Amino acid sequence: MAKKAKRRGRPPGSKNRGSLGNSVAEMDIGQLRKHIDGLQNLLVKKVSEQRAHLQSQLAQLGGYGSKKASAIVPAATPGGKGNRAKPKPKYQSKKDKSLKWTGRGVTPVWMREEMRDTKLTKDDFLIK
Repeated sequence: MAKKAKRRGRPPGSKNRGSLGNSVAEMDIGQLRKHIDGLQNLLVKKVSEQRAHLQSQLAQLGGYGSKKASAIVPAATPGGKGNRAKPKPKYQSKKDKSLKWTGRGVTPVWMREEMRDTKLTKDDFLIK
């Protein structure tokens, strides 16, 4: 069964057919200027209300974050440099015991060469 195509635009029987456009088109220059000034004043009023509302919410969040979060979560070290321990090696070469690999990143060349043409797998190189 084929899907119906989505209808686009105004639904049939809609009453609002550009009434604002027609009324603006019929206004003279003075009326248009008054209308534009009124809209600009309304816009300024709404923007200031929105800004005040958002600033009050931000102030509440700022107070919440400074009191609650900073007490629980320690501050990050500057520069983002941490002291992480080096991972211990998990794999060791069968031929040369000094060659070791932690298991992170790309498989080392020595391991690939030792596994080539043999039945050895990664598990055979695990350090016990």
